[in-house]
Amino acid sequence: MSSVFDRDDILFQVVVNHEDQYSIWPDYKAIPNGWRAVGKSGLKPECLAYIEEVWTDMRPLSLRQKMDAVATH
Repeated sequence: MSSVFDRDDILFQVVVNHEDQYSIWPDYKAIPNGWRAVGKSGLKPECLAYIEEVWTDMRPLSLRQKMDAVATH
């Protein structure tokens, strides 16, 4: 049985969590708690290309903030 995430023929939306980590979510499903839409939707390849373009730092937000704080002291 294949997952909806294996399909390239349905609409997805790009979502992000509180740690600035990106993912895709099927457009027809409610977004899970802890995630929010970023305003980009389309077929899976389009959404993944968008994520690759905008998510340039894979570190979670809390880690980036901690590392920035250490670097300034």
